[in-house]
Amino acid sequence: MEKKKLTTASGRPYYDFENTQSVGPRGPLLLQDYLLHEDMAHFNRERIPERVVHAKGSGAFGTFVVTHDISKYTKAKVFNEIGKQTRIFLRFSTVGGEMGSADTERDPRGFALKFYTEDGNWDLVGNNTPVFFIKDPKKFSHFIHTQKRHPRTHCKSPTMMWDFWSLNPESLHQVLILMSDRGTPFSYRHMDGFGSHTFSLINKDNERVWVKFHFKTQQGIKNFVNDDAVTTKGTDPDHAQRDLVNAIDNKEFPRWNMKIQVMTDEQAKAFRWNPFDLTKVWPHGDFPLIDVGYIELNEVPKNYFRDVEQSAFAPAHVVDGIGYSPDKMLQGRILSYPDAHRYRLGVNYEQIPVNQCPYMTTNYQRDGHMQVGTNGEDSPNYRPNSFDDVVADESYKEPAQVLDSNIADWFDRNENDNDHYTQPGLLYTKAMNDADRKNLVSNIVGAMSGIDGPKRDEIINRQLCHFFRANIGLGMAIAQGLGVTLDENAMKHMNK
Repeated sequence: MEKKKLTTASGRPYYDFENTQSVGPRGPLLLQDYLLHEDMAHFNRERIPERVVHAKGSGAFGTFVVTHDISKYTKAKVFNEIGKQTRIFLRFSTVGGEMGSADTERDPRGFALKFYTEDGNWDLVGNNTPVFFIKDPKKFSHFIHTQKRHPRTHCKSPTMMWDFWSLNPESLHQVLILMSDRGTPFSYRHMDGFGSHTFSLINKDNERVWVKFHFKTQQGIKNFVNDDAVTTKGTDPDHAQRDLVNAIDNKEFPRWNMKIQVMTDEQAKAFRWNPFDLTKVWPHGDFPLIDVGYIELNEVPKNYFRDVEQSAFAPAHVVDGIGYSPDKMLQGRILSYPDAHRYRLGVNYEQIPVNQCPYMTTNYQRDGHMQVGTNGEDSPNYRPNSFDDVVADESYKEPAQVLDSNIADWFDRNENDNDHYTQPGLLYTKAMNDADRKNLVSNIVGAMSGIDGPKRDEIINRQLCHFFRANIGLGMAIAQGLGVTLDENAMKHMNK
């Protein structure tokens, strides 16, 4: 077989790879040695802007397999046949750290799925937790700033984090999950995934139900305790990436069972909490998990940058039979995610192979930075026109949605949105065992001990109020760990 020739990016074969053209063996270099400048110019541009959040990540290709019939809920073709297989790409990530941060940081984990369906790519962009810190997207950039670096010290700041959380009691549910051992998963393979948001499913009769997506790991839940997470951060900061690659290379293909929760519109109106509130869960006793299928990861990308770093997911990318909901955080992400990708990867980011729909796409978008497709060739770039035969298929039309109100305003909360404590309290008392509760308190005390500055006591006392309102025992244990002495009046105030 003929050996490959060394070439420039334009295809010109060349020989002098290690030596730059110069005036004599010790003389100055010549500007005309283009090969030097081509290599260095490309090297200077190898790094694209990293993601503002979810910068450190791992990913793999795989397969989604349908095992149960849910056609009574949705007409989405990805679910339309038992045994059907759909190619997927799944990217895991930490949230707050930079590209060089450790995989074992105490942080939520991103769980972003791309389904390459015949009706287009469906992106289900979630986390390893069913809830989030905030319920309104206006708070998102401010929250993320608290997880990044202090503008003066350029260090992570517990004071910023706990100041924000203490001023936003809606964050308590996610804070308890984060501060538990679930905040430091042993690996990406040993954690569950969630679509987190409420979405909608639409069936062939155009009937809509609300839905939440769950992915239950078949490998079993396994978490680091805090000390082991800290040790691994120093000994192997890429632990989760290495674990995923090694498992797939060893043909120990990780799997997750896909399940859904379904809620009708009538049930949503009668639900105790706002079913579109991202800080709340739907109790499984009221809305049981329904089996759908499983996903399996079985292919490591041959090039990390090409596929993992350039992958782009957006909750806006749904397919026929799957829709949005009034979830405010979801509504905010519909616009912000594609906007982030256009900034980071360019307006034609969906032409990058990992993001490209493998089936035919037809639209009138043209030109733009890094246009590498056919660019529509000589077909019309406007619509309507008299020259092409592209039709808008009426069978893909979504049904109208009845809105609850015709009043537009900046609503602070609905009548059932101000309970930030019942579900976190149940998480602490019902979902955790004694060891979980002990580790939770230890992790919170350790994290809050880093609060400093003139507002230290104010921030600590404000956050303690939230813990007490969720569970008195939790509040007492944390206060004791922090060395905070509470008199009877203070306790009554905190428990209001």
